[in-house]
Amino acid sequence: MAKIILSLNGNPQGEFELAKERMTIGRKAENDIPIDNLAISGQHALILSVLDDSFIEDLGSTNGTYVNGKLIKKQALKHGDIIGIGKHELKYINENASDDEDDFEKTVLISPANGQAAAMAAKFAEDAGVAAVKPASGTPSAMSMPKGKLHVLNGPIAGKELILTKALITLGKPGVQVAVISRRPQGYFLTHIEGNKDGKQVFPEVNGESIGAKAYTLADHDIIELAGIKMEFTLES
Repeated sequence: MAKIILSLNGNPQGEFELAKERMTIGRKAENDIPIDNLAISGQHALILSVLDDSFIEDLGSTNGTYVNGKLIKKQALKHGDIIGIGKHELKYINENASDDEDDFEKTVLISPANGQAAAMAAKFAEDAGVAAVKPASGTPSAMSMPKGKLHVLNGPIAGKELILTKALITLGKPGVQVAVISRRPQGYFLTHIEGNKDGKQVFPEVNGESIGAKAYTLADHDIIELAGIKMEFTLES
């Protein structure tokens, strides 16, 4: 399991396993990774983990969040990355994380305002392979599950059908709204990554209702809407 090693001036302060999909970092005690320092905002940053990959997102902190010395808003983490918050360092330990910084974004970015949307969808189809999900003991293999599909209902690639064979697929338009569909032994899950309007979080909708911050279990014929695009999720019989 991925973990964070917290240190100050090179002295370890604690270790935190990334045991939940969403873990907050901040000065307040109710954070999953609390750091009692005035240079750190009450709720400073968020780590979102999906399968073997994690994102770090700054939550509008006063002094910012850094990865390997670079100020970031949101970034995929790689094994060994150093997150800087105030004078504290948080080292991301995960030998199973993607090596390629673009690997987390598994080739589907459906953008209603981007003329390259069709090319991206084609690249997804070209890249589609075998999902690398390790089932827990006693659970069915991901490969024994019915294959999921997305049928695009509107926009420039309306009618396009995408087969969800990757373990992780990124959907949406960066800077507008992004979500991922992860394939697990228990089924397919839709998880919010980013989306903001008028300073408020905007979550993907399924069948006309917001899914919220938690992973949503997809069912046959669910209608997903994000970044202005509607897609029907189906399972092969």
